[in-house]
Amino acid sequence: MRAVIQNRYGSPQVLRLGDVPDPEPGPEDLRVAVEASAVTTGDWRLRAAAYPPSLWLPGRLYSGLRVPKHKVPGTVFAGHVESTGSAVSRFSPGDRVFGMTTHGTHATLVCVGATSCVARFPDALSTEEAAALPFGALSALVFLRDMAALRSGERLMVIGATGGVGIHAVQIGRAFGADVTAVASAASLPLASDMGASHLLDYARTDVLSGRRRYDVILDTIGTASFLQARRALRPGGRFVPLNFGLADVAVSLASQVIGSRRLRIGIGSDRQADLEKIAGLVSSGQLHPVIDGVWPLDRIGEAHARVESRHTHGAVILRMPQPDRGA
Repeated sequence: MRAVIQNRYGSPQVLRLGDVPDPEPGPEDLRVAVEASAVTTGDWRLRAAAYPPSLWLPGRLYSGLRVPKHKVPGTVFAGHVESTGSAVSRFSPGDRVFGMTTHGTHATLVCVGATSCVARFPDALSTEEAAALPFGALSALVFLRDMAALRSGERLMVIGATGGVGIHAVQIGRAFGADVTAVASAASLPLASDMGASHLLDYARTDVLSGRRRYDVILDTIGTASFLQARRALRPGGRFVPLNFGLADVAVSLASQVIGSRRLRIGIGSDRQADLEKIAGLVSSGQLHPVIDGVWPLDRIGEAHARVESRHTHGAVILRMPQPDRGA
């Protein structure tokens, strides 16, 4: 099969296209013909080993101390089930599915567990639209629902409101009944408005955390704010939830649970089948819409990575897979 191959850490130029053996599904696995994938912020951090200094060693132990453990990168997929293992009953060949796994999705085939983070996607979506959802929408759902405990009627600020996670956080926050304030560049704010934000702030023109308005939840999707900065914009009982954090934040988070009334909530998102099905339901009900920054063919993987690394995307960066020749 055709796949992106990474043998060392570095710039987007370390990625190359090549041929690798087809993966073989186990009894409880699906083999998915990948038609589209997404390049996420997690993908470029893994490619470059771009971890916060305090997490550099744990990060390298996870991904490979000297060279990447997994030669085929990618965590998001959308396509159709090509075949199933003998113990699989929930899915059938031909089912249109999307999901996330730990590696290997920047390829024309990937094997995933039938009970892992994989689900059928709504018929109204194209494969590219389906690939735009898992990373950003799952992150937004888990961070807002489980870590922030966002409730209807609360005020939510989303920093980085038009990126891969932020654009979904705006929509999911609105679906939860929150009053949503979007923070983005002036050029991006109309998109945030279209996705349901009631209040718009241009980060280049104002200190968004120094205004008179106070919030119940501040979600920082891009790592520009600290708890010290955010707490002054929180109501009593408010929660600051950053996607990116270091070891020092762990201590601050623990202290915030017992000192003062504002909380720092940190954690790592989980990728579960039930949550992916929840995302599919929000799409079917019209409460969530995929947003695509652009679509790149697989042989332009380096350009797609560079686009994500720019941190100025409007939605998801999508890879379109070449269709494999499964001839006789």
